[in-house]
Amino acid sequence: MDFKIKNLAKIFDGKIIGDKELTISGVSSIENANEGDITFLSNKKYSKYLNDTKASAIVIDKSVSIPKSSKKTFLLVKNSYLTFALLLTEVNKKIGIEKIGIENPNFIHKSSKIQQNIYLGAFSYIGENVEIGNKSKIYPYSYIGNNVKIGGNTIVYPGVKIYDNCIIGDHCNIHANSVIGSDGFGFAPNSKNEYTMIPQIGNVIIEDNVSVGSNTVIDRATLDSTIIKKGTKLDNLIQIAHNVIIGENTVIAAQAGISGSTTIGNNNLIGGQVGIIGHLKMGDNVKFGAASKVIKSIKQNKTVFGYPSMEKNEFLKSYIIFKKLPEIQEKIKKLESLLKIK
Repeated sequence: MDFKIKNLAKIFDGKIIGDKELTISGVSSIENANEGDITFLSNKKYSKYLNDTKASAIVIDKSVSIPKSSKKTFLLVKNSYLTFALLLTEVNKKIGIEKIGIENPNFIHKSSKIQQNIYLGAFSYIGENVEIGNKSKIYPYSYIGNNVKIGGNTIVYPGVKIYDNCIIGDHCNIHANSVIGSDGFGFAPNSKNEYTMIPQIGNVIIEDNVSVGSNTVIDRATLDSTIIKKGTKLDNLIQIAHNVIIGENTVIAAQAGISGSTTIGNNNLIGGQVGIIGHLKMGDNVKFGAASKVIKSIKQNKTVFGYPSMEKNEFLKSYIIFKKLPEIQEKIKKLESLLKIK
């Protein structure tokens, strides 16, 4: 897997400081690298490793100062984090095993249409009228229900369940044991305080370039569609309820839950364990601090924290007071004692 750093400089429009003929033989983190490896620095917390790392080359932002005494080779780029991510993508293609073909045993309904160069793992089930695009991969023990459409270059990892009528776009990754299209949580109470299930007859639409983490569940709509728009990235262990719409290029961290019929805007950043109640609307470019609990709609370009969630500056002011509550309580007790208030 050897490659020249000068070739990387051409690909990523970077500038080399050091040995322009350096050959790279591996990639690693800055603290665990060995001679011949290339690593990166995008977080200033790791600057302490610049002098001590054994890496032969370091991808670094143009804005970062390089130690004058360093004998390392540096590749200066506009965005070192993105550059290294793209580099890892290419490395992964080279070291990965390209799976093509159909393994047995499996079940493929005769009405389904499967394009060329796909991989279908053992013990997978392909229902009626399924369409699977070119170069997609369905790993073992996956279930693809009736009338499901899967685009090209999409990977469905082991144990994934995709229920009837769902649509998955191109270049998507659905990680192990996720469930796409299960029933929404809809029950109607009657006069006896019993609950009657409301049939969920919609579907889930996942657009292009979406990543769904392991053990994430996306419920089908009661009517119409639950929609995950293009470029969105979902972490592991996320619950997306019926009729939710998530905008483009939104990122959601683990253990978040979004209740039914809520709309999330484009380019939102939702931290871990965030909870959003149903029937709300979030604007574009909203940031949600971890564990925030959202009970009202939020306009675009806001940052919110806390429970119930509030705008960042309001939250910080409130938190300062909250930390002083024990002190304030003691002062109140002393005042009550002085005033002889029981």
